[in-house]
Amino acid sequence: MPPGALIDLSQLDFSKVVVSLDEIRLINPQRFEMEQLSAIVHIDNEQRVIVGYKDVAQDEFWVRGHMPGYPLMPGVLMCEAGAQISSYFCVISGLLKGDFIGFSGLENVRFRGVVRPGDRLILIAKGIQFRTRRAVFNVQGFVGTVLVFEGDIVGVPMSRRAGATGEGGDS
Repeated sequence: MPPGALIDLSQLDFSKVVVSLDEIRLINPQRFEMEQLSAIVHIDNEQRVIVGYKDVAQDEFWVRGHMPGYPLMPGVLMCEAGAQISSYFCVISGLLKGDFIGFSGLENVRFRGVVRPGDRLILIAKGIQFRTRRAVFNVQGFVGTVLVFEGDIVGVPMSRRAGATGEGGDS
């Protein structure tokens, strides 16, 4: 049986954006096809929870080839969206030190529904573990009230300096 939502989504106003795409770009390094966040609508530093969304467009790079005639958002991109919102929270909260947070692992991931062009993928991330070189977020994705994926995203601090690398990751 799927878990309940990490936060009561009915209490949020998705028309009130607290962080726009342009503001997300000031923190997260992904661009073009790899940008998997459209906006952030809720940040709770005390509870370590962030909520945002990805508006899935008809012209996403994967639409043509990921199930022609029945395009489905690849699960790996749902996880990438979860990693990007988690990374944003880590950086703005100063929880990990680095230029950005790299996506270094997935645990306990389950896909429970589909995301199609025209859908809004709502993302909830809750920080559950923080160490000097590692953060773990429980992430959920919803389309409307339907849980479409869940899992734990592991992130590590990354540096943009030439020749510097983290422990892994690419987000």
